[in-house]
Amino acid sequence: MTPFPTRLAALLAALLLAACARDVREPAPAPAHPVLLVSIDGAHPGSLFRGDTPNLDALARRGTRAEGMRPSYPSLTFPNHYTLVTGLRPDRHGIIDNRMSDPELGGFSMQDRTAVGDGRWWSDGEPLWVTAQAHGLRSATMFWPGSEAAVRGVRPGRWFPFEYGLPEAQRVATVLGWLDLPAARRPHLMTLYFERVDTAGHVFGPGSAQARAALATVDAAIGELVAGLEARGLRERVNLVVVSDHGMADIHPDRTVFVEDLLPAGAAEVVHLGSQAGFNPRPGKRAALEAALLGRRDHMECWRREDLPERWAFGSHRRVPAVYCQADTGWRIESRERRARSKAPPHLGAHGFDPADPRMQALFLADGPGIADATTLPVFDNVHVHPLLLALLGLPPMPRTDGDPAVLRPALSAGTP
Repeated sequence: MTPFPTRLAALLAALLLAACARDVREPAPAPAHPVLLVSIDGAHPGSLFRGDTPNLDALARRGTRAEGMRPSYPSLTFPNHYTLVTGLRPDRHGIIDNRMSDPELGGFSMQDRTAVGDGRWWSDGEPLWVTAQAHGLRSATMFWPGSEAAVRGVRPGRWFPFEYGLPEAQRVATVLGWLDLPAARRPHLMTLYFERVDTAGHVFGPGSAQARAALATVDAAIGELVAGLEARGLRERVNLVVVSDHGMADIHPDRTVFVEDLLPAGAAEVVHLGSQAGFNPRPGKRAALEAALLGRRDHMECWRREDLPERWAFGSHRRVPAVYCQADTGWRIESRERRARSKAPPHLGAHGFDPADPRMQALFLADGPGIADATTLPVFDNVHVHPLLLALLGLPPMPRTDGDPAVLRPALSAGTP
């Protein structure tokens, strides 16, 4: 028979562990106005006010917009979407590329649905929906990198596995349906994602007629969203924040560095190729790998991960490959063998280049009762979006963050705490 004090201690320990697992924090009052975060993947701020985006233009004129938003390094989709909802740079939240490897978890790619849904890949950062739910708020995601996984054991209250090509109108209708729910079930935080602009930019080039048509299609969906809010009497009651993850630059098949021309056979595991390339040495091959790649080469530069430029705030995470190469804007690092096997035509647009290049800048605009009217902000780093979203939700700043609440304070209306 277990002595009573021992049983009591065990019970208290179990209750403490359960409380930690549930991560219940100080309950937050329900925000007066729901927050809807919308991503238009690949949209550049220079695309506004050119005749293709009347609905986005109207939001930008009415509320707050930025001249541009600098993505975090590397300027890729998954790393920057996760930065927007964690306030951490990729080197800290761990989603350091669209394709990566981990000493314990193995390989990850955007197309690997098992890895995408494995919360262990995402657990170095806390996404906004996990924070919101820990404070007693409700969340729903219409696609967002990380939302398919149980991050630290928590998924959004409502979420969908990513479905490429799902019509924009269906996505908008889903979000509006959440706003039709009874108040006791209605989400306080919602996300919405569109990939069409990014896809067209990659295939046809960012300045192509097809890319402009894709943006016009997404702009029409934004118009449907705003009209739906107006029809429900919610136009002045929802804070709408529209972002993108990065811009896009023109590329051409002739502007390619082939790794076979530089890398000794068998010297390295190729972790990823593209606008950047990452390599881990095979046993006993580090010296050969470094001799072949380190330093400035034609149209690219390579470093040991611990020597990457400080301004990128990148290179300390365990998933960053040992040798890391960055192509010049407009160039790609590829494998001749992989290109020969590919049945798809070569892309004419890409991102992943230095965030300091204006072509990589992302879109930011916001409108709603918590947002300042008719305000234009200078270019800022995208880590500062997360503190803005916390403020709109009435949540306290996170203790672990790369964002500064003061940077986007001018985007908040006078009545927003």
